[in-house]
Amino acid sequence: MQKRTKIITASIVAGVLVLGATAAIAGPIIYRDLIVGPAADAPTVTVTPNPEAGTGDAEASDPTGEWTVADGSFAGYRVDEVLNGTDVTVVGRTDQVTGEITVDGLTLTDAAFEVDVASIATDSANRDDYFRTSAMNAAEHPTANFVLTEPVTVDEAPAVGEVQTVQATGDLTLAGVTQSVTVDLQAVLNGDTGQVAGSIPITFADFGVEAPNLGFVSVEPDGFVELSLELERA
Repeated sequence: MQKRTKIITASIVAGVLVLGATAAIAGPIIYRDLIVGPAADAPTVTVTPNPEAGTGDAEASDPTGEWTVADGSFAGYRVDEVLNGTDVTVVGRTDQVTGEITVDGLTLTDAAFEVDVASIATDSANRDDYFRTSAMNAAEHPTANFVLTEPVTVDEAPAVGEVQTVQATGDLTLAGVTQSVTVDLQAVLNGDTGQVAGSIPITFADFGVEAPNLGFVSVEPDGFVELSLELERA
């Protein structure tokens, strides 16, 4: 009887160890696939052409003038984490974005955007707290900024609802550090409104930001700053 009891006890212990190992492996996968779910898609323009603008209307297809960032805009970041060996893509976003651009004929002459860093949020309050305090030092550097440093010229005036891809160079400031970056942007004009969207590849160390490595979770050293801007004529 005693021998049988030992065998049963050993079987139970072995079962617990197997379950524990399975949980350690499956836990991050469950977190990624069932709790967090798929990461939001990278931003692209989604404007539906305004039929009232009229593709033959010269004024509607002329972007000349001042434009401001409007409601519906967002910005943030995208980064890959490794959680106990499982890859997890993390996206943080905020709608607290302001800015303006100036267009003269076929040339974008000025552009400046500002993002409230402390309001960028993901699915995890703990991650957000680390991002705002240790990574970005939002108390001292509450905003992230992009300022165009070179004019952008297109070959022809955009048709209403027609998506164009342009390359813009400017100064990106994160955590108080400024670096020159180049980004491919999608842009669409829709009469008195428009939209710009793109992703800026960055290496965190270039901005003095250390990607955390806590053993069970590590963050890749590279990521993206993302933006989707709804524009309206000033």
